[in-house]
Amino acid sequence: MIEKKITYTDFNDVKRTESFWFHISKAEMSRKEFTTTGGYSNYLQRIVNEEDPAKLYKIFEEIICLSYGEKTDDGKRFIKEKDGEPLYKRLQESPAYDELIMELFDAKKAAEFVKGIFPKDLVDKVDENAVLKQIEQ
Repeated sequence: MIEKKITYTDFNDVKRTESFWFHISKAEMSRKEFTTTGGYSNYLQRIVNEEDPAKLYKIFEEIICLSYGEKTDDGKRFIKEKDGEPLYKRLQESPAYDELIMELFDAKKAAEFVKGIFPKDLVDKVDENAVLKQIEQ
C-alpha cells in the first residue's frame, strides 16, 4: 500500500496537497491473474514488450482505478466503493488525477508506484531491477 501526496490546483483555483491511497490485495491480484486468458502477468508483459503508448496508458489507468481507495483510521479496511459508487471515479474527476498521470510518465516513478501498490510480501519476491528494466524498455 502506498500513500501519494499530490499537489494540485482545484477548480476554484485553490492549490491543495492531499493524500491518496493505493493498494491491490492478494485476492484482487489472484482474480486478475485467473480471469485473464494466459494470466494477467503475461498480459502485462506482452503490453510492455509491444511498447505501444496507447496500451501502456490504458494499463496504467486500469491499475490506478483498481488500486485507489480509502484506508480506514483503524487500518482494518481499505474501502474502494462508497454508496454504490467506485471511489476511483472521485479521483478521476479531480485535478489530482491529472497530476498523478503526468507523474507516472516517468518510468522510475511508474515502477515505484506499481511496486508500492502490491502486498509487500509479494513485492519482496520480485527483483526491483528486473521490474525497472521491463518498464523502462
